[in-house]
Amino acid sequence: MMTDLPLDQVRTLLAVVDEGTFDAAAAALHVTPSAISQRVKALEQRTGRVLLLRTKPVRPTESGEVLVRLARQVARLEHDAYAELGLSGAGEPTRVSVAVNADSLATWFLPVLTRVPEELRLYFELRREDEDHTAALLREGAVMAAVTSSPDPVPGCSVRSLGRMRYLPVAAPAFAARHLGGPLAQVLREVPVVVFDRRDDFQDGFVRGLTRGRGGASALRHYVPTSEGFVEAVAAGLGWGLVPEPQADPLLRDGRLVGIAPRRTVDVPLYWQQWKLDSPALARVAETVTATAAEALRS
Repeated sequence: MMTDLPLDQVRTLLAVVDEGTFDAAAAALHVTPSAISQRVKALEQRTGRVLLLRTKPVRPTESGEVLVRLARQVARLEHDAYAELGLSGAGEPTRVSVAVNADSLATWFLPVLTRVPEELRLYFELRREDEDHTAALLREGAVMAAVTSSPDPVPGCSVRSLGRMRYLPVAAPAFAARHLGGPLAQVLREVPVVVFDRRDDFQDGFVRGLTRGRGGASALRHYVPTSEGFVEAVAAGLGWGLVPEPQADPLLRDGRLVGIAPRRTVDVPLYWQQWKLDSPALARVAETVTATAAEALRS
């Protein structure tokens, strides 16, 4: 029951996680570090679980993530209740934290922010993360919503389909002429490739599909960790890569890129996950995200 979890203790746990240390949390809450420590210890005793890893910065355990998420949701509900009652502080802007993958940020997501009605007085904190990992930020309670590739709902969250982002295998014309003259399944295992970061195995997966699992992309790879930079690196001839269709199309028309496997594209399904809260602000954001995605993504 909610009464079994004192909200002052739950809010204190959130402050420690957000501020990173007990001392910083004490300063933010205008209490002593000893009071912070006592509240966290009391909450751990009440739940019978270790809630924090005493690292620098402090990190929540898996059990701690559950309570951090609870604290953020309670804060969201309190704000909405104040707004409905017309109480003091209800007119303050509301922060909406969302995890979004880099390619969505670069192609279709930013217009969402301009379409949310100004009278809602929302401001956004966007966390850039790979679509395969954005759900983890929801699970940790770090964000209220996420664009993710997972249709499986995070506990306490709802899911709706947004559409499919199509990726095209492309290269600069001079790069293709110089490196891609042989059988594609063989040469892509040997020639330079552009990847986003060291967790990115997207290009490797494409090559494994060509080779029936016998090998990924070449070890000759350039790491370019921004969506726009990734496209420019491919267009500059550093290597081949899988580029989102909205970014590839104008460059294909201008001749700066050529398709290297026109009949082979990769579609990544995207989903919107958000907390299950009766929150007008979150509901309006979800409606706007869905409508914008329907215009930009493949159905």
